[in-house]
Amino acid sequence: MLLSWNRGVQIIVFPEDGIHGFNFTRTSIYPFLDFMPSPQLVRWNPCLEPHRFNDTEVLQRLSCMALKGKMFLVANLGIKQPCLSSDPGCPSDGRYQFNTNVVFSSNGTLVDRYRKHNLYFEAAFDTPLKVDYITFDTPFAGKFGIFTCFDILFFDPAVRLLRASAVKHVVYPTAWMNQLPLLAAIEIQKAFAIAFGVNVLAANIHHPSLGMTGSGIHTPLKSFWYHDMEDPKGHLIIAQVDKSPQGLVGTENAAGKMDPTHSKFLKILSSSPHCEKDAQEVHCDEDAEWNMNTPPMFHSEMMYDNFTLVPAWGKKGYLQVCSNSLCCHLLYKRPTLSKELYALGVFDGLHTVHGTYYIQVCALVKCGGLGFHTCGQEITEASGIFEFHLWGNFSTSYIFPLFLTSGMTLEIPDQLGWENDHYFMRKSGLSSGLVTAALYGRLYERN
Repeated sequence: MLLSWNRGVQIIVFPEDGIHGFNFTRTSIYPFLDFMPSPQLVRWNPCLEPHRFNDTEVLQRLSCMALKGKMFLVANLGIKQPCLSSDPGCPSDGRYQFNTNVVFSSNGTLVDRYRKHNLYFEAAFDTPLKVDYITFDTPFAGKFGIFTCFDILFFDPAVRLLRASAVKHVVYPTAWMNQLPLLAAIEIQKAFAIAFGVNVLAANIHHPSLGMTGSGIHTPLKSFWYHDMEDPKGHLIIAQVDKSPQGLVGTENAAGKMDPTHSKFLKILSSSPHCEKDAQEVHCDEDAEWNMNTPPMFHSEMMYDNFTLVPAWGKKGYLQVCSNSLCCHLLYKRPTLSKELYALGVFDGLHTVHGTYYIQVCALVKCGGLGFHTCGQEITEASGIFEFHLWGNFSTSYIFPLFLTSGMTLEIPDQLGWENDHYFMRKSGLSSGLVTAALYGRLYERN
């Protein structure tokens, strides 16, 4: 992936595991590991000083690529670091092995390195004893932050890095296995860009047989992406973005208050005396057309979690569904009814499969079929068009707006933000059928 500002392409980002591949043990990966001195202690240009350190062949190649291309280069590789038996954390084989991102400047100098902290079933690598919080400065766009793949779901280093630094851009090598309906690669990449108001340069390895595809250059308001589960060939993404990304979150809500559906949303939130609110519906004297019979509540597995859901029947309606302390709400209109089942789901609890972390989720999803048990299945095509407000009383400020439409297309919410202690997302005018619209909250302190 290439990113340019006004003077041509200035930075290129490569994916995680793209150099050494997959399925290594700690021993079998060893021949593919480079040695690398600490960039904080040693200033080094591997291309111009190839014999300064042994076992640095990959670093030399990358350095020369950066120098030849006259651009910053970010790549992922395996690094070995000898350690002493007096080091209580030193592995029995006398070395650390790290999943590492390296950054080279446009003249080939090694600028910095980031060692992955949140490993995802990676037996070949060690977790660093201390978290790396790495930023690097560029002459063309200021400060960048860097982390890898699974890190995006955790407070350290991703969130702490952005909270502590004036970072406007993130470089993000990843080998992400898509998991619909909530965690497809481009879905979480885009959500992160929106949630933190940053540009995200996400390079995902393209390996469709392993479910790994989906790279993108994402700003809070626009995305350039590639996702293809059929073609084994990858794709180079080139885009030009603003040095100072315009945020979507935190915009004034007043502009939307004249919209009739937004007024209804605000009325429900304020518990207007004109509306009688109960567990599943709202009755407003002046808007009897919005009333509907209470739909049945059911449970279905989504992303290995037991969601509580209600079906979104009818051309318009108001739904509410709760789990533990989280209540999710949906106010919606549909121009036409499609022969598809949609449902509003909620989950508030500890996710424990393929990682352990606490989440609060409000999700409007298209189900895999017409049966309730199909809600939560992985689908990519849909025809249902919605105009909606989705909101919940989240216990965290870290909320990622997930938004996918048919054919793995990304959509941008019309509006996001807090209103009366509820976080909401609104959208009208979908360009294609809705697959997923969700608010994905992370409670990092409950992991």
